[in-house]
Amino acid sequence: MIKISKYFKEISQIIENLKIEEINIKKITKKIIDANKRNKKIFVIGNGGSAADSDHFVGELICTFNNKKRKPFQVYSLNQNHVAMTAWSNDFNYDTYYERCLKAYSNSGDTLICLTTSGGSKTKKQTKNIVKAIEYAKKNKIHVISLTGRSGGFAKKNSDININIKSQKTSFIQEAHMSILHCVCELLENEVN
Repeated sequence: MIKISKYFKEISQIIENLKIEEINIKKITKKIIDANKRNKKIFVIGNGGSAADSDHFVGELICTFNNKKRKPFQVYSLNQNHVAMTAWSNDFNYDTYYERCLKAYSNSGDTLICLTTSGGSKTKKQTKNIVKAIEYAKKNKIHVISLTGRSGGFAKKNSDININIKSQKTSFIQEAHMSILHCVCELLENEVN
């Protein structure tokens, strides 16, 4: 049986360790501000719980975090169109769905933010869609930011900015990712009106 105090001690340590990522968190914030100033789009992707986290982050940037008067950011969660996602996955395959969305919506100079607890692998079925999206982004001069876990995988090696959570536990990685994203929201609202 899990000890509640042990669980919270472990996650607290992971969150505490995020302070060493201050430079990367500031870089992510700056990249979003620069995209906003240049009228460039930001796309966010993930699978499972990370897809929910991408929707959450996009909601914060389109709406507001604390500053109720702030203008919205031009940001899109690519997993929100369930009709397109299921049609493409049924007729072709899910591996290429995010890549297909980037072909439809993105331009050079846009930014792709990937949330992945594993970091992606070319051989692992459940993360090929992240890998293909990153490959497309790199070929088409789209900036890549990734929040990863475990070893960081393909995403860590192929991102312009990466924060890797050194944990094997999916829930801890996701909680750390949301802490980072909320910190970015806080920083953004101090910089943007």
